[in-house]
Order: sequence, then structure tokens, then C-alpha cells
Amino acid sequence: MSKAATLTEGSANKIQNGSNGKTAENEHVVDLLTREKAEKEKVELAKAEYEARRASQIESIKRTDKKLLREMLYQMVLGRRFEEKCAEVYRMGKIGGFCHLYIGQEAIAIGAMMALEPSDMVITSYRDHVQAMVKGISPEAVLAELYGKIGGCVKGKGGSMHMFSKEHEFYGGHGIVGGQIGVGTGMAYAAKYRESGQVTLCFFGEAAVNQGIFHESLNMAQLWRLPVIYICENNNYGMGTSQERAMSTRNIAKKADAYEMANEFVDGMDVMAVRDAALRAIERARNESLPTLLEVRSYRYMGHSMSDPGNYRTREEIAKYQERDPIVLFKDSLKAAKVLSDKDFDAIEAEAVETVERAVKFAEESPFPPESELLTDVLV
Repeated sequence: MSKAATLTEGSANKIQNGSNGKTAENEHVVDLLTREKAEKEKVELAKAEYEARRASQIESIKRTDKKLLREMLYQMVLGRRFEEKCAEVYRMGKIGGFCHLYIGQEAIAIGAMMALEPSDMVITSYRDHVQAMVKGISPEAVLAELYGKIGGCVKGKGGSMHMFSKEHEFYGGHGIVGGQIGVGTGMAYAAKYRESGQVTLCFFGEAAVNQGIFHESLNMAQLWRLPVIYICENNNYGMGTSQERAMSTRNIAKKADAYEMANEFVDGMDVMAVRDAALRAIERARNESLPTLLEVRSYRYMGHSMSDPGNYRTREEIAKYQERDPIVLFKDSLKAAKVLSDKDFDAIEAEAVETVERAVKFAEESPFPPESELLTDVLV
């Protein structure tokens, strides 16, 4: 059992033992204070673990192609600036419906997906804007989709939660919690049946682990030796509910042990750690046709969606996690490895901002779908 898992279980015991005989209000206060203390301890533990492996991370950076490292950082910065712009235009009423932002989790998509071959397949949940762009869908097409415009990757019919591109082997964007896990397993089965050599990445949040489809899929994937990698993006909260209040066993990676499946816990704030774990899993899938479960622990800085005020978290908790911002950590390591300079960082930032502004212009100018598109691409 990991230190983090032991820590959270210990915290849960403190909550139970400390609240006996108290009023409901006092229980709530004790519970809140104890969880705050546990969160701070977890962040400090993660920081210590990161510092312990920072030297090996820098060596990994030195062994990686400089052009690729620059592109990884650019994609992380682009994802951050894109999502910030989404928040801005959403508040202006230009994006309707639900909108789930990825701010704080960029290292997961970039670290895992940039280890893939272009022909490999990706499927994900409703927090899908950044993954769609990393897979090759243009920022213009993603933002136009958010606007509900004809220039969007699904002609404005999918919106925030349903990005899709057959051309880029990106299969959603799914709004049903855990629904994509079964579909991703089927995609891997199809790849094996066709002998296409493709690997499937299936992203989902930690709340989806409590769905039956998660367990059914892992059992079938291991039994049938499917080339699929299940990536649990554990950002600590299922909507507004802390993982510690919803999951009796918080060590998600070890749930794969029940199916004799390879599994690994990964620091999701460290893009190189994510990439290294993804490369190991991809090699296992491609060469041995075996699945892997990766629990990638991160933290979202925004609410669950744009309509979520986030009152279940304290500012202090968010600030603690922001000390380990994945973009800042990566920049620091690149600088320490003497791979990129401050001038390079400034150029990357400027390029990302310019790209986002082009996407806004495209989305603004793209027309809404005509009535003739109402039933196209719809199975009736």
C-alpha cells in the first residue's frame, strides 16, 4: 500500500474516532479540519517524492529529443491558455450548456498521448478539449464546436462534452460517467481482431471506478489480452465529493490486482513521469497485447464544471496544489537540464496565446449549422 493511501485511511479513522458524541455541526467542523490537514500532508508528501526523483527526471529529459520536449511544453501551455479562454467566453455567454475545464491536469494528456503513434486510438470523458487538440484536432475546430458552430469538429452538434474525429482516431468525449470504458475496451478488441497494431488509451475520472463497467472491462481486457491502457485521471473529487468520502479503498491502481492486470501509480503533476509510465504501458500493449491500469493522481484547479462554485474546497487547499503546478514543474526541470531558455519559454507562451486568439476569431466568424444539417450524421 502506498504512503498516500495509508495517509488517507489514517485520516478517515481520525474522522470516525474524533466525531463520536458530537453534534452534527461539530462533526462537520472536525471532518473539514481533518480533511484539510490530510490534504496538506498529501501535497507535502508528493512534493518530497518529486524532489527525490527530480535528478532522474532531469536525466530523462536529457535523453529525450529537444524538439519533442519543446512541443510537450507548448501543448501544455496551449491547453492552459485555451481553457482559460474557454472560461472567459463561457462567462460572456458564447458557450452554452456544460463546460468542464482541464486546468491543472495538462501533464496527463500531454505525457500519455504524445507517447502514442498517430494511428493509435483515444477515448475519453466529458473533460475532453485538451485531449482533442493533442490528438490532432485543431484549436479552431475545438473552439468552434464549443460555440456550437458549423466549423466545429462535429459541426457544432456535440458541444463541450462530445469532441470526435475519425480522421485523428479520437472517439469522444462521453458524458455518461464510465460509459467510455466499455467502448474503449471494444475498440481494443476490434484492433486485436483486425490485427491493426493499434493501441487504445481510455481516459476516465476516479469516480468512474465505482461503476460496474470499470470492473467488467478490466476483467475482459485481461482475459482476452487486449491492447488497451486505462488511465484513471484521479483529481481527488467526483464532482463535489472528495474521493475519501466516496471510496472505501483509495488505492485505485491496485484494484487491477483483482484481475491480475499490470498497474502503476503515477504523479500526474509530472509530465515526464506520466510519459515514462505511458511508454511502459504502450510497449506492453503493442508487443504483448496486454492491458494496463494507470492511476495518475492530479488536481483540477477549477470547479467540476463552469457552474460549480467549488465551495467544498478551501483556497488554502487549492493554493497548496498550485505549488506543484505541472507547467511550472516542467519548466523548472527543462531549465535545470539546460534544454530550454527563458527566451524559449517566452516564445512558447506567445505562440500559444496567438493560437488561441486565432481559434477565437475562427469560432466567432464560423456560422451556426443550417437547418439542413439537423438530421445529417444522425441515426434515425
